[in-house]
Amino acid sequence: MRLHPVNMKARKGSHSVFSVRLHFVFVTHYRRKALNATMLDRLKGMVKQVSEKMGCELIEFNGETDHIHILLDFHPKNSIASVVGSLKSSTARMLKKEFPQEVQKHYWGKVSFWSNSYYVASCGGAPIDVLKTYIQSQESP
Repeated sequence: MRLHPVNMKARKGSHSVFSVRLHFVFVTHYRRKALNATMLDRLKGMVKQVSEKMGCELIEFNGETDHIHILLDFHPKNSIASVVGSLKSSTARMLKKEFPQEVQKHYWGKVSFWSNSYYVASCGGAPIDVLKTYIQSQESP
């Protein structure tokens, strides 16, 4: 589900220039196979909308029946935890509202849709060894 090519140019904030790409993985609670193709398509739109409200840009999205992958161009005005919290809470709420029968097959009562844990990794840019060499090669005064 490619949204647009990865723009490797840095973005500008009021007092910063940044290029932060983060890969997130959210797993369904109890790793239940609760997602279908229609739900994944809808999740893509939800994630895009929430990301944009937080100044982030969705680069890539995909998933399987028990987890989703999100690649974001992250805005540093946010904390990683706040972006995760917003994405998980809003998508869970909307999935329960828009797909009640599908969700109730796997979850009932106050069980959350997403697992409490998540995976996040920075990605993109130059390899670590290249960055280390560049920093070491700086002229000292």
